Amino acid sequence: MSVSTHVLDTSAGRPASGIPVHLQRLDGDRWVDVSRGTTDADGRAGALIPAGTPAPAGTFRLTFAVAAYFASRGQSAFYETIAVEFIVRDAAQHHHVPLLLSPFGYSTYRGS
Repeated sequence: MSVSTHVLDTSAGRPASGIPVHLQRLDGDRWVDVSRGTTDADGRAGALIPAGTPAPAGTFRLTFAVAAYFASRGQSAFYETIAVEFIVRDAAQHHHVPLLLSPFGYSTYRGS
């Protein structure tokens, strides 16, 4: 299984670089760390599950730490972090979870 993300700042019309991303998997009633990354100059964080790491189907959570990104742009923002939970039913598939971001709202979807 593979997981990636792409963060786009819709208020600026460009990729959001330098955003810390944390991937976790739900194990019973607790969240287990899978990996951490940071969006690159194109707003992407790929290969969030390291190659060769077993990742079963289940519930996952991507947490984006966006406060510092907006502060670095001199913008006030409503959110400090954004957490997106999603279900992986087929661990053989790639899961791309983009985030469309602005200081006072966001949207996400399953990409390809």
